[in-house]
Amino acid sequence: MATKGNTSVNKGIPLIKDAFVVLVKTEWNAAIVDKLETGAKKILRANGIRFISLTVPGAFEIPFAVKTHYAYSKLVPDAYITLGAVIKGDTPHFEYVCNAVTEGVLQLNLSLDTPVIFGVLTVNTEEQAKERIGGKHGNKGEEAAVTAIKMIALNRKLK
Repeated sequence: MATKGNTSVNKGIPLIKDAFVVLVKTEWNAAIVDKLETGAKKILRANGIRFISLTVPGAFEIPFAVKTHYAYSKLVPDAYITLGAVIKGDTPHFEYVCNAVTEGVLQLNLSLDTPVIFGVLTVNTEEQAKERIGGKHGNKGEEAAVTAIKMIALNRKLK
């Protein structure tokens, strides 16, 4: 998704009705994540999709929140969008968190009947994160919302 000029993701957004999405975002790196969330909400609103946001402390906790919401919510969403930003530091913590959240979202996609969209930035620098919240790489929150809409349409078609 980070290819410069990758605009094809925004083409051919299907029209869907009565969709509901849950955004799961992190508190950590809030200045970046909030802009991802703003981008996602912009696309969802423009397409008439209802949504709520849940906040977790960090990226590591995202899979738990999705799994628990799916298991106990009275209203199961048509998609989940995960939003976070993990920025590399001086310790191997970055690799552990990135691997855990990536694997967690993968496992959710394999076990739930609802698509879980990976909108977690895993970058080396804060500058790279800024490039992905409205800079030269666009807003990855917007792309995650478009992906959610496309996956909702596909999921409905396949069912």
